[in-house]
Amino acid sequence: MRLNLTSYGDADFSLYLRKAFIKALGYTEDSLGRTVIGIANTFSGYNPCHANVPDIIDAVKRGVMLAGGLPIEFPTISLHESFAYPTSMFLRNLMSMDTEEMMRAQPMDAVVLVGGCDKTVPAQLMAAASVNLPAISVVTGPMLSG
Repeated sequence: MRLNLTSYGDADFSLYLRKAFIKALGYTEDSLGRTVIGIANTFSGYNPCHANVPDIIDAVKRGVMLAGGLPIEFPTISLHESFAYPTSMFLRNLMSMDTEEMMRAQPMDAVVLVGGCDKTVPAQLMAAASVNLPAISVVTGPMLSG
């Protein structure tokens, strides 16, 4: 929880505020001392490639907890070719920046990038390459036909 503290001129006060706010989400003091594993959530109702992301994230969370870590998911942009305007390639770069900034801004010791589609996974890998943080990519697999 000490990673990337906002500077109010007093690191202890910054940590106190962070813990006070995150405890409002139900986290305990004990859990906050564990290794924090961020989980990038790319689910969207507009993205059929990511329909199974909630199930994958639940499985990742269970694995992180079994290993003694604290899983915390965070949202990122979700891309799908059919719903991307002006183009998904343009938005891929925006998603990469969004994912990178979320990884830099939040207190996490490592990250699991959950995504699918041909623009999402490269965007996540571009973000991971720019951040000095251990990362692993979990690809969603094939989508259902419609």
